[in-house]
Amino acid sequence: MSQKKQIEEYMKQVEEFVEQVKRSTGLPLVPDQKTGAALWFDQRSLTLRYTISVERIRRFFEGLTEGKLLATRCKKCGTIYFPPQADCPRCRTSDMEWIELGKEGELLTYTIIYTKPTSFAHYPDYVVGIARFPPGVNVLAWIRGPADPRRYRVGMKVRWEIVKREPEGYLTYELVPVEAEQQ
Repeated sequence: MSQKKQIEEYMKQVEEFVEQVKRSTGLPLVPDQKTGAALWFDQRSLTLRYTISVERIRRFFEGLTEGKLLATRCKKCGTIYFPPQADCPRCRTSDMEWIELGKEGELLTYTIIYTKPTSFAHYPDYVVGIARFPPGVNVLAWIRGPADPRRYRVGMKVRWEIVKREPEGYLTYELVPVEAEQQ
């Protein structure tokens, strides 16, 4: 069964459960499976597909295909932007240059995602972190590895790596703990 069908089947089961709860209580309040916290289940369906122009930052995506993680720097004030921007809001200029981020950085913070939006429900629990990379740029990304809080710590060394995110099949970047690789 395809993942899309699995998600549709799961959502059908959830909707049936919510209908039972609504009939008995009058409210679409269901318990979170992991925490038991009350969740409001909205009855509206929203399918969202969009396209946005990335022409002015196309170089960022080309960099991913080359194994590079790129940011932009304003030539006038020196401010660095990641994700990259085509314009500097400080100087109101489009005079930007592309720079490559250093490969190794330091984990500043992280969180484990247990409760996921529906569009990420097919993923197991995952970790998202913010790490600082040379030249002083903060990068938000998934951290590769299990959702085990004992594995991560603020200040640990991480590197970024370009990966193909499945099942979507597109390139993105993840943070990889360096210390875990050396063990």
